[in-house]
Amino acid sequence: MSVVQQSLKCVFCQICQGLAPASIVHQDLKYLAFRDIKPASKNHLLIIPREHITDVRSLTVETVKIVEEMVEIGQQLVKEHLGTLVDYRMGFHWPPFNSVKHLHLHVIFPEQSMSFIGRQVFRPGTFYFATPETTIDWIKKHRSSSL
Repeated sequence: MSVVQQSLKCVFCQICQGLAPASIVHQDLKYLAFRDIKPASKNHLLIIPREHITDVRSLTVETVKIVEEMVEIGQQLVKEHLGTLVDYRMGFHWPPFNSVKHLHLHVIFPEQSMSFIGRQVFRPGTFYFATPETTIDWIKKHRSSSL
């Protein structure tokens, strides 16, 4: 499947192209952030690269900066939406537990407002959801070639 065909099938690529609706809270040349349609707390944002990257396992040591930049945007958005950097949860679902096959960082706050189910679905340290720090460590340990 070509990159164009892939992006036409990917709902997040469609959002980037303005072809699918989303409540956008941030956009720049490289990244887009919007509200999750099934929020786990009062604020549940998704940050995605505009470039189609399938998931965290597609990243390499050379592209780990993407995760770092997504985290910076997430922290900025928490502050802009009057959240605190002590009451939030941030992370990636790992394949096959990612519902959309386009790299996306969950930024959820306030953490204390998450439901019991939300706390389980987005629980760091599990085999299905990892913090950005854990993700970066995994990339550095297991991936060394470019995209």
